Amino acid sequence: MKKFLAVSGGIDSVVMLYLMRNDESVVVLHFDHGIRPSSAEDCEFVKRLAKQYGLPFISEQAKLGEDCSEERARKERYAFFKAQLKEPGDKIFTAHHRDDLLESAIINLFRGTGWRGLAPLRDKNLCRPLLNMSKADIYKIATENKLSFRLDQSNSEDKYLRNRIRQKLIECPLRDKQKLVELALKQRLIADEIDELLETAFPKQGHYSRSIFKETDEAVALEILRHVLRPEFSLTRPQLERALEAIRNFQPGKRFSLSKDGFLLIKKYNFTIEQTGV
Repeated sequence: MKKFLAVSGGIDSVVMLYLMRNDESVVVLHFDHGIRPSSAEDCEFVKRLAKQYGLPFISEQAKLGEDCSEERARKERYAFFKAQLKEPGDKIFTAHHRDDLLESAIINLFRGTGWRGLAPLRDKNLCRPLLNMSKADIYKIATENKLSFRLDQSNSEDKYLRNRIRQKLIECPLRDKQKLVELALKQRLIADEIDELLETAFPKQGHYSRSIFKETDEAVALEILRHVLRPEFSLTRPQLERALEAIRNFQPGKRFSLSKDGFLLIKKYNFTIEQTGV
């Protein structure tokens, strides 16, 4: 089993690497988005850090350009990370912390993900060892151990939603932030429990009865639909609502597009989830 650490060179991932530096199963990963002129220097910094700790280093360079969106950059980055998982038990480690949890929850609510927006960062293929730490905790470790790290200037640019939310949270009273974090952590536990129940009650299969979705309360039906569509299709709350409407009301033979990669094929008594190109 290998532990692939996603290290950007910023303070969070540098602290994560420092804390796990003595683990012989660690492999250091770095993805150069090619968005900033200085990104090549970040890659060299992480490469030297991995060498200093005597750890394997794997990197990939992309040329996404300055106009690349946050979403595309994230997809490209995680595609590289997950491509490294070749053996059972291999895991990706990211340096998300408690402040990231709160920022992600707020962003998800902006994007209309419903109550699950308050339970972010729950990918079972990703490990987040710093999730119980605050940004202040991370700075303390870096200072006490005289750790060097790279500064990403894009973190201060207003064009990114996360940066604007981060600035507002800095102005938020600490007590209020703590309450929001506690709420997000509770929601994560609730979401985990619901997912476990759904996995037992609705195992993945080739077709699903329309009657279940017609006769069940809408909120419950949406949770079931979300479960049977994932991981191939990750829809927002409004998209799930439209898909549920199609399951309930479309005539047999009609299709409902989920994305460019697939659709629902509606039949008289059931529906199937079809993937294009499969």
